[in-house]
Amino acid sequence: MAVDVQDDKREKELRKKFGLQEHPDRKRGGTDGILMVDKLEVPFEIKSTSKGSITTVRDFGPNHLKSWKNKHWLIGFYSKKGNALTLSEAYYGTPSDMKEWIDGKSEYVRRDFELAEKLAPLVTDAVLVALCGDKKVYSLDDAKSLQKKQYKKAEYLDKMDNAQGYSRARMLEMLRGRVIYLISRGSTLNNPHIPGEYVRKHCKRVKSKADLALLVQQATS
Repeated sequence: MAVDVQDDKREKELRKKFGLQEHPDRKRGGTDGILMVDKLEVPFEIKSTSKGSITTVRDFGPNHLKSWKNKHWLIGFYSKKGNALTLSEAYYGTPSDMKEWIDGKSEYVRRDFELAEKLAPLVTDAVLVALCGDKKVYSLDDAKSLQKKQYKKAEYLDKMDNAQGYSRARMLEMLRGRVIYLISRGSTLNNPHIPGEYVRKHCKRVKSKADLALLVQQATS
């Protein structure tokens, strides 16, 4: 997903204003910032908005729920002055502060992901044969025709359990994984918004590095 230039600019501004560091190995969708508190690295999700609610991520699902479970949040509200957007309020949310909203989204998608897990074992050897042919060993090309770009090259090679490719059992395992992947992709939420009212009610307003550092120290001690 492309990074919005304006969002990226606001994220950098919030990191600088509140004393957060950018993770050296950060990838988009990972940890947005780190605050050092007594040698403890506290991971942050940084969001900003110039509207009433806060956008989150496209294809929200279990990976995001797992990632956000122990994250702290810094959320900036921006308002327009002339042709520029300026920070008007910022809020700090602990994992506990954000838990109610995250749990609500988790429950919304839970049954779909449980359905994927329960359906996968019902995919039989006969289904594998119908899709990929009746073989004792399946080739890399067979696997790629099934999994497409779900795996990277290294993952394809790592899953090989035969000198010529993949055993029948391994190919069936991969097919069942594909079923889970496809159902899960269709079960994700598209950019669920955090209501501004939720943030103002559950989180704490911060105005400086010192404000944030004190609150994080209290939350992690």
